[in-house]
Amino acid sequence: MPTNLNRISRTMAQLSTFLETDRLTMRPHVLEDYDDSFAMWSNPEVIRFIGGQPFTREEVWARLLRYVGHWTLLGFGYWVVRDKESGRFVGEVGFANFRRQIEPPLDGMPEVGWALTPATHGRGYATEAVRAALRWADAQWPAADTACIIAPENTTSLRVAQKCGYVEWARGSYKGKPTIHLRRTAGPA
Repeated sequence: MPTNLNRISRTMAQLSTFLETDRLTMRPHVLEDYDDSFAMWSNPEVIRFIGGQPFTREEVWARLLRYVGHWTLLGFGYWVVRDKESGRFVGEVGFANFRRQIEPPLDGMPEVGWALTPATHGRGYATEAVRAALRWADAQWPAADTACIIAPENTTSLRVAQKCGYVEWARGSYKGKPTIHLRRTAGPA
């Protein structure tokens, strides 16, 4: 891992990881989130642009462990997003260093990602949650750019990324599928 991410990680590990917006709460995953996470990741509508195959229970378990591992080892990771009023599971948003073998490479930039349950689509939750995550990141990494990769046909996520300040900087592929690489310069979300 690049030295700048090591420094960033140590700093972030010391800071609060609970986030709140007008409509949402966000916190790192706990074991009790597994069933909600599995329900989302096994839904064909959710994974249509993220690999295309519903995730198995084993794959979601590995994903949950990876989320917890990011927070433990790197000081950043993914949050569970819940509706503030009802407590209902909305989805997952956060940052990762997946060490992807991707062209062009992300050059060690933290990679933001999001996935929401279909019942919550179209309500602006993704933009609201990503902006909250970016405010958190900007406080932790005031000079660090972040990246995301999105399938070209995923126009909804491309709109979310653009609303959050991401701009296309390259086109490439990941696991044989085309991707748009977007970058956001650190600053207000």
